[in-house]
Amino acid sequence: MDVLALIVMNVILPVFFLIGAGVFLHRKFTFDMNTLSKLNTYFLLPCVGFVNIYESSIGGAILLDTLGFLLLQSVCLITLSTGMAKMANFDQSLSAAFKNSFVLSNSGNFGLPVSQLVFHQNPLGLSIQVVVTIFQNLLTYTYGLMNSVSGQSNGTKVLRELLKNPMIYALLLGLLFNTTAINIPSFIWAPIENSSNAFLAIALVTLGAQSAYLELNRFSLPLVLSLSGRLILSPVIALLLILSLKLEGTTAQALLIASSFPTSRNSAQFALEYGNHPEYAAQAVLMSTVFSSMTVTIVVYGSKMLF
Repeated sequence: MDVLALIVMNVILPVFFLIGAGVFLHRKFTFDMNTLSKLNTYFLLPCVGFVNIYESSIGGAILLDTLGFLLLQSVCLITLSTGMAKMANFDQSLSAAFKNSFVLSNSGNFGLPVSQLVFHQNPLGLSIQVVVTIFQNLLTYTYGLMNSVSGQSNGTKVLRELLKNPMIYALLLGLLFNTTAINIPSFIWAPIENSSNAFLAIALVTLGAQSAYLELNRFSLPLVLSLSGRLILSPVIALLLILSLKLEGTTAQALLIASSFPTSRNSAQFALEYGNHPEYAAQAVLMSTVFSSMTVTIVVYGSKMLF
């Protein structure tokens, strides 16, 4: 229980303290959410990605293991959510929102700060989470976007949205500088590193601001299924895949923890943009984030005990 208490004190409470600060500050001062979103997506998140890939010692074998796991996990989640939506007789619009809330996780604003706290003395764990975040971004703007528009958008729009994502370029640049051992001058490195360090606080305050005015009316069947899938079934599937692939150590810990993060905010944004039950989608984001305080704690504790 000492380990569990330490996880709650050192990981979960700091995360939700900053989320709470975001809720309070947004209600008091009304932040410009578009500005905060752009700051995180186009500046701070790429800095985190670049710094951690540049400094990491993640090898080709670990990278392949990570990508293989993520592909298999995504296929399992997509297949399972599609089957559940059909069995529950959801209409096409609700089905799109449900599947996105089930498959897409908040690996950026929530996942990276949690991983920074869990793996603060282990750069490999954080580097794996960076890869997970980039993969989730790719999944969001391919599967998630195509799922939301339900065939009404062409491939050109999807590709354009994908190429606008700066995390892709941060990853490629970090890999290039890492593999070629290029030394970055201190006057350039210092602002990049400082920006990377700022990400944790600003990302969580932003997440709190995004959740400040969300309301829960009732626990509908789609909401219960979304929460069960994202917070319970996803880690269970991840554990089975980790054991099947015989992954161990930090890689296994990082991937199991990454599987437990709450529903991505993008699922609610897509639902709002394309009219796919936006209130339900927003509730899924809010409640999965709230309940993740318990489920992520259990998964972090389990990962430490198992691997």
